[in-house]
Amino acid sequence: MEKKKPLALACDHAGLPLKEELKKHLDALGEPYVDLGTNDRASVDYPEYAHKLCLEISSGRCARGVLVCGTGVGMCMAANKHKGIRAAVVSDTFSARMTRMHNDANVLCLGARVVGAGLAADILDLFLNTAYEGGRHQRRVDLLNALDENKKP
Repeated sequence: MEKKKPLALACDHAGLPLKEELKKHLDALGEPYVDLGTNDRASVDYPEYAHKLCLEISSGRCARGVLVCGTGVGMCMAANKHKGIRAAVVSDTFSARMTRMHNDANVLCLGARVVGAGLAADILDLFLNTAYEGGRHQRRVDLLNALDENKKP
């Protein structure tokens, strides 16, 4: 049996409390994860933590990741600067499902000042358990990937 790749987790100082709640949820589910920090309330720069997480995904050590900051927006912007990353800020369950089904998102970005721990856990469950549909959506994901190469879609 092939070992399941862990989920990468990272946050800035604003996202720390929510990241800690998500870790408890993942522990209860038995889901493996790698915590890339930050691990205290001292002010940090979110692009550094987004970069760490994206390296884990691009290296193949982790298949997907979760980034948490105050709104999710800054982390999402930083993550999407990386080749092969399809990050989405999600604050509802419908978007969590659709970003996996239609966009094959590999990074979930959450805003700790936007969603509570219960909703964040529901969103995470959908992100983890919703499969990419492929099919008619693959052409669009291929167009996104072409943008990584600065090619005209």
